[in-house]
Amino acid sequence: MNRYIKKVFTLCLLTVICTAGIHAYPVVHSEIGDSLVIPGKLALRLITKHQNYEDGSADTRDTDIDSPKSVNFTSDGRKYYVNSLEGCCTVVFDAATHKKLKVISHKFDGTETQLWGEKSEFFPFRHYFENVNCFQGKPVEGCFSHGGRYFWVPYYRRTFDINAQDPSALCVIDTEKDEIVRLMETGPLPKMVIASFDGKRLAVTHWGDNTVGIINIEGNDPFAWRYESCPAITKKLTLNYSLTKQIDRDSDSGLKLRGTVFLPGDSLLLVSRMCGAGGFGVVDVKHGKYLGMLTGMLENTRHMIVSGEYLYLSCNIDGYVQRIRIADLLKGIRKLRSPDCRKSSELGRTASVQGFTTCKVNPGARTICISPDGRWLFAACNSSSSLVIVEAQEMKVVGSIKADSFPVGLDISSDGRWLITTSQGRSNGGGNAVDVFEITTYSNLSSF
Repeated sequence: MNRYIKKVFTLCLLTVICTAGIHAYPVVHSEIGDSLVIPGKLALRLITKHQNYEDGSADTRDTDIDSPKSVNFTSDGRKYYVNSLEGCCTVVFDAATHKKLKVISHKFDGTETQLWGEKSEFFPFRHYFENVNCFQGKPVEGCFSHGGRYFWVPYYRRTFDINAQDPSALCVIDTEKDEIVRLMETGPLPKMVIASFDGKRLAVTHWGDNTVGIINIEGNDPFAWRYESCPAITKKLTLNYSLTKQIDRDSDSGLKLRGTVFLPGDSLLLVSRMCGAGGFGVVDVKHGKYLGMLTGMLENTRHMIVSGEYLYLSCNIDGYVQRIRIADLLKGIRKLRSPDCRKSSELGRTASVQGFTTCKVNPGARTICISPDGRWLFAACNSSSSLVIVEAQEMKVVGSIKADSFPVGLDISSDGRWLITTSQGRSNGGGNAVDVFEITTYSNLSSF
């Protein structure tokens, strides 16, 4: 049975199961004290959690945890920020005590005019024109800039825009005060946000229309930051949906752009597409220009990170992680710049890259992160409700531990001690949980 037939068979089977009223993926809950020991290597133990479901412990109940989408540790490891998507807030925790420090609301009544800078030419409203700055923002991902001073959070959509077809927004949080100090427009349905290595630019990837916004963030004045460009990956979508009937924009969104990374040197940006055969769109950052598409990786790439000389990525549905040398990616990009390839139209300009190492983890591989020493790769696997550990240099699974259904977000502290997953949940239940694991290395396993 070839790969295509297998996938069709699996989809049909899941349809039958769901039609029969049986959940394809059962809801599971982790328990404080759950542990995993990998002899001679490392160990993990679930030491606490922040959860918001009925059968959970009252000691760990937190009603601000409402569909937690992502988590980000500060670079100094002192705090972590959880984006609560449906709660329309970002919850700040102390990393040493895991106590809640503050709840940052993303609900705006239109009076926050002092937070909006000059409007960008890239994001005009085409369907909504009144009270557009009166909304609740649904926080998705996040990243830090300026040495950790500022935390950037894009909003899935403004709540009045039921089909995410007009500009959304992002906020900038001052981490010293944990207050919003700037609001900016974005394209429709922004998901990923990433800062360049030199800290001079920031990229916001728009799932909703196949574009990525490049922001100049030089200097320390948030109101001096501005969009430089907004290139389309292949072709920008024209959006004209109903204003009264909601559709599934997670599915109806073109290339489904997701994973985003600057390559070392910051002159090139890679943006992965989750639809179809996948691929990486390549952007010339300085000129804000789309160069073409790299192929050769597995399909459905969701998340990408750079560590050392490698790019690591997760392949969501089938549950794989892959690794490739950045030098091999650059060979492919040189092909895109070659005279023969440049004769093709931008929409059809592609180059295949070779050199991927592949490791099977568990179905639904979402966010990945890597330990500070580069030795361990961690993958939040949504469908299997698990956290999988991969020895990065060998690209081999060494263990997995249960996580609350269904994990999507993941981050590790800068000292490698804490690892946190966020479980967003599905329509049949699960989720609404943040699991906090303590990592013990081999040298300290005797005290585990």
